[in-house]
Amino acid sequence: MKILVLGGNGFIGSHLVDKLLIEGHSVRVFDKNGEHYRKALHGVDYHLGEFGNRGLLSEALNGIDVVVHLISTTLPKTSNDDPVFDVQSNVVETLFLLEQCVINKIKKIIFASSGGTIYGIPQTVPVSENNPTNPICSYGISKLTIEKYLHLYKRLYDLDFVIIRPSNPFGSRQNPFGIQGVIPVFLGKIIRNEPIQIWGTGSVVRDYIYIEDLVNAFNMAIINNTASPVYNIGSGKGHSLNELLSIMKSVTQRDLSVTYTKARAYDVPEIYLDIDKASKDLNWKPLTSLEQGIRNTWNFVSQLSIH
Repeated sequence: MKILVLGGNGFIGSHLVDKLLIEGHSVRVFDKNGEHYRKALHGVDYHLGEFGNRGLLSEALNGIDVVVHLISTTLPKTSNDDPVFDVQSNVVETLFLLEQCVINKIKKIIFASSGGTIYGIPQTVPVSENNPTNPICSYGISKLTIEKYLHLYKRLYDLDFVIIRPSNPFGSRQNPFGIQGVIPVFLGKIIRNEPIQIWGTGSVVRDYIYIEDLVNAFNMAIINNTASPVYNIGSGKGHSLNELLSIMKSVTQRDLSVTYTKARAYDVPEIYLDIDKASKDLNWKPLTSLEQGIRNTWNFVSQLSIH
């Protein structure tokens, strides 16, 4: 198949491109920048431009069978600072994308939503796809809005879609110097001998999914006729920040400098995902343990520090 990966030069996108190439697909990437950690890949058709550049995006859709939409212009931590920008740059531009998918007769669109923010503060865990969706940040609201429009475009124009709600993905090529992705960010601080700041007591529980397991799920959603339009993709287990620190200390064999500060209002105390539906429908399951994934990520961060 001819597959367009929107955001294909980013952390998740670059790994998905690798997987699609292995599977023998023809891959086109649309992103605002090239890959940060490696050179352009032979055999990939790159189109560089902002998501809001509608002319370039329209060109990138020519001749495509399946679109994978990974682009988000905002982060959960900062989305509440400017909700108008969040809606304009994500929701409105995705609506243009959906219109173009209908015009170009795209067979299927795979959308990366958010298993971490869509549900808000869950009443029970693990959280299934049928749980109430009450996001407490603009990022989650925008993701949920796009989900609703996907359902609408299916009803109006028969545009096929699958929504993936990932938990917290981590692994190589995730920026250890940024603010997104607690595992690489913490590992980056460890290798630089910098203190790690924890908001709250470290009891916040999240679901962490290794990047290779996540892109395997995307691949299964692309190639299968799915029974459901929405799938949680995570480890199915919850781990506290303090547990992460303990594993990191064991993996890195280093002493950690940790400071605890006041908890943040938008942090959900505990959430991890029920992944039974993906396991049954997609014939998928996560294969990488949290410790092994952290070890692999540490190896990546260590190589960066060498070079």
